[in-house]
Amino acid sequence: MSSDTLAGVPALPYPPEPRASLVIVGAGPRGTGLIERIAANAPELYDGQGLDIHLVDPYPPGAGRIWRAAQSPLLWMNSHAEDTTMFTDETVVMEGPVREGPTLHEWAGIDGRVFADRQLQGAYLSWVHEEAVAALPPSVTVHHHPRRALRVSGPREGRQQVWLEGRPRPLLADLVVLAIGHVDAELDEQQRALAAYAEAHGLVHLPPDYTADSDLSALRAGEPVLVRGFGLAFVDLMVLLTEGRGGRYEGDTYVPSGREPVLHVGSRRGVPYHSKIGYDWSGERPPLPRFFGPAEVDELLGREGGFEFRRDVWPLVEKELGFAHYHRLFTVHPERTDMAWDDFEEKYAAGSAAEIQALVASAVPDPADRLDLVALDHPLEGIRYGSFDAFQDGLRTYVEQDLSRRHDARYSPDLAVFLGLLSVYGQLIRLGDIGPWWHGFFSYLASGPPGPRLRQMLALSRAGVLRFLGADMAVTAEDGVFRASSATVPGAFVEARALVEARLPEPTVERARDGLLRELRADGAAETPEGLLRVRPDDGRILDRAGRAHPRRFALGPFTDGRTPGAFTRPRTGGPAFRQNDGAARAVLRFLAELASRAAA
Repeated sequence: MSSDTLAGVPALPYPPEPRASLVIVGAGPRGTGLIERIAANAPELYDGQGLDIHLVDPYPPGAGRIWRAAQSPLLWMNSHAEDTTMFTDETVVMEGPVREGPTLHEWAGIDGRVFADRQLQGAYLSWVHEEAVAALPPSVTVHHHPRRALRVSGPREGRQQVWLEGRPRPLLADLVVLAIGHVDAELDEQQRALAAYAEAHGLVHLPPDYTADSDLSALRAGEPVLVRGFGLAFVDLMVLLTEGRGGRYEGDTYVPSGREPVLHVGSRRGVPYHSKIGYDWSGERPPLPRFFGPAEVDELLGREGGFEFRRDVWPLVEKELGFAHYHRLFTVHPERTDMAWDDFEEKYAAGSAAEIQALVASAVPDPADRLDLVALDHPLEGIRYGSFDAFQDGLRTYVEQDLSRRHDARYSPDLAVFLGLLSVYGQLIRLGDIGPWWHGFFSYLASGPPGPRLRQMLALSRAGVLRFLGADMAVTAEDGVFRASSATVPGAFVEARALVEARLPEPTVERARDGLLRELRADGAAETPEGLLRVRPDDGRILDRAGRAHPRRFALGPFTDGRTPGAFTRPRTGGPAFRQNDGAARAVLRFLAELASRAAA
């Protein structure tokens, strides 16, 4: 195997008998994972005389855009180093062979409980890429094109043409795989109106974006800034506008530099995502799946009239997560229950939602030991404060309690629910696009910030640099300013000349800033009602509006209806992204092997 980078190379005539060619658009973690699976499966499936793999990405292979070295060293990963791997293990359900490798903390030689910075993760990804390329058969050559792909053309039954920015001739490809990761998007109607108002009144409006790429220079020291969004994009924003501007922490105290704006943050829930859990699992894992597994998914997919998420899917998910929670509580903390596990499990399995609620009330005396998913999703429901000042103390108490609980192994049923969420996500992928709510709820419970970030949030709040707005945040543009209010503090509002939308753009094909996806849509590729690209679940082939799979075009990632959790895979959790990569890699190799067989004949 060999590898090269092609930048500024003139287009040359193609040889009369070109080698087999695969173009992968996107050389970040997903593209790297696909190459690893191609290398693992090639000995079994492909014995052709040669293959050129063209990686198209303006950013470095392995790290890609999000994990590139050229970003602030203050930005961390959102997972412990020991919970981050790019390698398969025996828990991954797939046809291909397992190829084990080190986690981030094993590779870097660091404490597994550390939240490494993104630059270190980028170095790990670059190493994984190099290892994957080195594992390819000797007849395979990898070429990196540090350019953007503009469009894909070509007949269904013939070679594809991948047109690159700044290159007059296309790459010719027998197959094309899109692994472009998170996509930038054009503004929706609401965001266009806010941007137009800002321009007309000399205000600052920063639309949804990857925070590390946003220009924050217009956010001035000491001035109020409204921030809509309390998830991981907000945490990055908070870091860049505080430590990134020279502030520092001395224990639990923040010492301002004087260059920080004052951030007023709110969201639908009005609270930050739950802290990462700060203890390790011990003992027996809940036997999952139990109430939402392959059989239940098969039944849903087989319904003539289709299914509706809230009516048909969510009750199964809720029962599955409850089972994980109570299995842990009854088997590890039986002293906090009033019933034997066997009796509880039998009644739980047979019960309706109302019967389960009554069962839990009778068998679990402390409300803190009960799982209430509705209350978790609406943490400030019905809570009201007379002023924003009063609310600051209230939310600080909420965050402190969350930190305490998420670092206390006595509440290990919370970690069992996390394992349940991973199991559920692995099943939900087969159902396709189930709407945006589930992905947000999963991130809120399972993919929140490191505990130290929430402690920094508390310090910033005490220092007056960070102010909380509350739940159901509403923003209006009037009287020459942006105005924010919330249901938590009725009748009160905050005015500012700057508004930041702290979240990633919605990954819709129609509004994608990437012309490649828009061209695919115009060429007949199907999309879901939520705007995601439709793909075949088993191998990622792109579907057209008639439901036909394109024989030569594949797509993997968050812009498809096969999207997986955004975080890196934890070891020994089944890794649905690994399963998808393996399925796509095997389909690619089978196709190329058939082409080679035809050519030989």
